[in-house]
Amino acid sequence: MKDGKFITLGIESSCDETAISAVADGREILSNVISSQIAIHTRYGGVVPEIASRHHLENINGVLDQALSDAGIRLSDVDLIGVTNGPGLIGAVVIGVATAKALSFATGIPLIGVNHMHGHVSANYLQYPDLEPPFLSLIVSGGHTNLVWVSDYDQCQVLGSTRDDAVGEAYDKVARVVGLGYPGGPKVDKAARDGDPEAIHFKRVYLEKDSLDFSFSGLKTQVLNYINHEKMAGREINVPDLAASFQQSILDVLVDKAMLAAEFRKADRLVMAGGVAANSRLRKQLSDACAARGITLYAPEPVLCTDNGAMIASAAYYKYKKQGPDDLHLDAYANLPL
Repeated sequence: MKDGKFITLGIESSCDETAISAVADGREILSNVISSQIAIHTRYGGVVPEIASRHHLENINGVLDQALSDAGIRLSDVDLIGVTNGPGLIGAVVIGVATAKALSFATGIPLIGVNHMHGHVSANYLQYPDLEPPFLSLIVSGGHTNLVWVSDYDQCQVLGSTRDDAVGEAYDKVARVVGLGYPGGPKVDKAARDGDPEAIHFKRVYLEKDSLDFSFSGLKTQVLNYINHEKMAGREINVPDLAASFQQSILDVLVDKAMLAAEFRKADRLVMAGGVAANSRLRKQLSDACAARGITLYAPEPVLCTDNGAMIASAAYYKYKKQGPDDLHLDAYANLPL
């Protein structure tokens, strides 16, 4: 506690960002330190789990010191330690959980585990101080694509999820094939700005009638087949047109299903979450669709879309208020359902 405020330290290490943040009263960011490994993994065309784990181990103490320094606090001022304990790369998640448990054991500060997806949703509480459940959320990230009904701060019901590739995975694979590199999401988004989204027709996969699930593996195959066909015909690939057309086929499905879910739930608020929520075209298309239906759209700034400790701190604060702390038997999980 400092200046009468409840301070939560949020630790995130589920993939390739080592991130720690201090947040006051679940809403006010005091510090938000992110050590990214993008430059390291770019040479491999994607995240290498073992390398990610080793760099988390090397970076996490320095990130912790910087987060406390930026917030102007000491560890003794912290009231709660929140940590991502899944889902994610298991070796990476373990580093964060082990650090949080060690800090809790050494200081007596209460500890609580946070679902990474819950964290992404909670990023919006930091961006929008007046936002409260219930609301509908579209979570789109490297490993996850979900439509979720958030009934309370610690309660989520999954309405639809991907049956194969997540949006971020599809972006990464297509970006790799056309030579855009890693990470695929922002690189495809940037290339698409100079392309024609109607230049190439890729199928929109909606699955069964009224289904809120997603499937993107077939789209990935369509893109690969198109590229191979053009190369065999001796034609040069127009990368901006391909990027724009590929992206549009994904965004149409995301937006249509989000609007369908909003209709089913009679939702008047839609919250974006996850790394792909930073996509400029997705934000614009969802904004237009929501405006046409009288739905208020909430979209956090890009730094809060990426993996960060602040979103974990906010989720931890509200979970702790509802459920109390976890004990030191807290474990790490590669798969942790909402």
